[in-house]
Amino acid sequence: MFSITVRDHLMIAHSFRGEVFGPAQRLHGATFLVDATFRRPELDEDNIVVDIGLATRELNAVVGELNYRNLDDEPDFAGINTSTEALAKVIADRLADRIQAGNLGEGARELAGLTVSLHESHIAWATYERTL
Repeated sequence: MFSITVRDHLMIAHSFRGEVFGPAQRLHGATFLVDATFRRPELDEDNIVVDIGLATRELNAVVGELNYRNLDDEPDFAGINTSTEALAKVIADRLADRIQAGNLGEGARELAGLTVSLHESHIAWATYERTL
């Protein structure tokens, strides 16, 4: 399986519901490194997985929809704990929608999978992996 990974970053504010979250139940900020890995079993006719420039642009667009927002105020997240794991899925699903819409080029429609990792720090991160 071949893959490429592009990276961006994301800064949000949010809070959690539930005792398991301790002091994070209060409003707090989080900064994530965001890695999106695109996979396919064979390279396309241009001998690439996907155009890195387009992948970077589309990841930036998805992250831009969330960046510098208080997720507690966003209708898409009403009633949801916006954990690192949940945000990784949201970003992956939104990227998948852009792939299917052709935003990463026609060749990207042949991608087999997508993985999004959100790094909370150098020692902790969450990943969501999906097929396309």
